[in-house]
Amino acid sequence: MTIHRTTLHRRSRRGRVAYRGPRHGAAVEPQSRTSQLVERLGSDRGDVPGWVLITLMTAGIVVALWAVASEQIVQIFENAMAPFLGGSL
Repeated sequence: MTIHRTTLHRRSRRGRVAYRGPRHGAAVEPQSRTSQLVERLGSDRGDVPGWVLITLMTAGIVVALWAVASEQIVQIFENAMAPFLGGSL
């Protein structure tokens, strides 16, 4: 028996978890794994402020590195591309 948030889970005789919802008294068979995954992914609102912060910090790091080492970055890129372009860069 495990307790997960507001529902109490018990193993039934068939090995499946039968649980009683917080409002209903009847035992209900759980959903399939696929439907659980689809429901979970569909209900995920995400962490928009966190992703915005990560994106802005990444852009800031790129701008800072480019400002400090732009000549070296261009040289590294040209050296890496030269074999593919026949040294015409």
